[in-house]
Amino acid sequence: MRVQLRKKTQNYQYKKEGSLILLHIILGVLIVLLRKPAALTYVILYSGFAFYYLLKTKNKKNEVLLICSYLTGMDVFARMTHGLFFSEQIKYLILIFMILGMFYKGFKIKGVYYILYLLLLIPGIYISATNTLSYDAVFRKIIAFNLSGPFCLGFCALYCIDREITFFQLKRILFWMLLPMISMAVFVTFFKVDMSQSFVNTASNFAASGGYGPNQVSVALGVGMFILLVRFLLDSPTLKLKVINGILLAYFIYRGLITFSRGGVLTSLFAAVPFVGLLILYGGNRIKGKMIKYILVMSGVFSLVWGAANMTSNGLLGHRYNNEDAIGRKKADALGGREELMGYELEAFFENPFLGIGVGNNKFFRVEESGIEAASHNEITRLLAEHGLLGILAFLILLLVPLVRFLNYHKNVFAMSFFIFWLLTINHNATRIAMPAFLYGLSVLTLYNEKPSVHRKQVVA
Repeated sequence: MRVQLRKKTQNYQYKKEGSLILLHIILGVLIVLLRKPAALTYVILYSGFAFYYLLKTKNKKNEVLLICSYLTGMDVFARMTHGLFFSEQIKYLILIFMILGMFYKGFKIKGVYYILYLLLLIPGIYISATNTLSYDAVFRKIIAFNLSGPFCLGFCALYCIDREITFFQLKRILFWMLLPMISMAVFVTFFKVDMSQSFVNTASNFAASGGYGPNQVSVALGVGMFILLVRFLLDSPTLKLKVINGILLAYFIYRGLITFSRGGVLTSLFAAVPFVGLLILYGGNRIKGKMIKYILVMSGVFSLVWGAANMTSNGLLGHRYNNEDAIGRKKADALGGREELMGYELEAFFENPFLGIGVGNNKFFRVEESGIEAASHNEITRLLAEHGLLGILAFLILLLVPLVRFLNYHKNVFAMSFFIFWLLTINHNATRIAMPAFLYGLSVLTLYNEKPSVHRKQVVA
């Protein structure tokens, strides 16, 4: 009886998820047709619903994590479709929801690490206010742009540290993050249907990225790949579900490859390694056999998708991943010019090692030194340049807290993958989008297996 009930519940869950996936495919098509008005309406309606839902539930079952996971998945899609009133809107919404979540449920004692992290960022604001390197700069906008990501991360971590959720809840959180990414995949597909003339060199490809930054789109698609891999391995009990999740995974890989932005795809691959490794390590012989079979299948699928993407790009994809130009000559820089930006940030740190040059001044320092107008791509060197030794301390907190937790509690098969996503993403995309901040928060959650309730008949004396 209990097995039948569990199967019924599971079938209902999968039907519900299938309906939500279909709904988000339709949503993607609608936004392709109606563009900005539809995107704005979508973001406004979801934000309003999210506030209502949280106030109604009072965050009794950590609903704030579901709300913020969807916002995280929505971030890049909303940006590319002009669905936001200002660029950092999603980060601010996540920050506000995390504060509301803590209003209802508080935070754990280890949250003091992240309070200290947030406090270490404050002196950089004062330095910037008293020593702005550009008189034309709008101070409020500089602070909002440069600190929205770090503050979003701090509050995500503060809420999540040692927060207990079930394995099922975490899989649900990941599914909600995936949904708007499916809409985004639909949008980028129809943004430029004929790709034959879009590949003329090995630079990152805006046409294949919905007209938005390929770096950010690649990150979102990379996270989508990982979530779909999780669903393929852990949430596909039937052949039908395996085929659906497998097709979606293959398509996300294809779209990620043809952005020609390597960061998201490679980060996804690196993050998958500890996840699959821990499944094999802690699984029984049956699980190990399944994992090896799935790895072989996925390797074959990846090879086929790579071949298709290489054909779409007129053979340029291989050159891109070999760091070559269109005719096969090796490029001088391996990171697309990021090394030069990092060099100027380190120079700023060595000139101002104690408190740094102040929040937002990094960009103006680089313009003065070299004439290069570009925002930082590396959050670590940006922290050093703008916050000095306090930035080093802030980064060490972010680095060491999850690592120490993982060494003491290493049966969370997701924790190291989320940590890798954060660490690698901030090295090539800084904190431009909300994704690394929220994934960092997930890396410090505590997972437990929910035991089914045992119903006993009352003994009547």
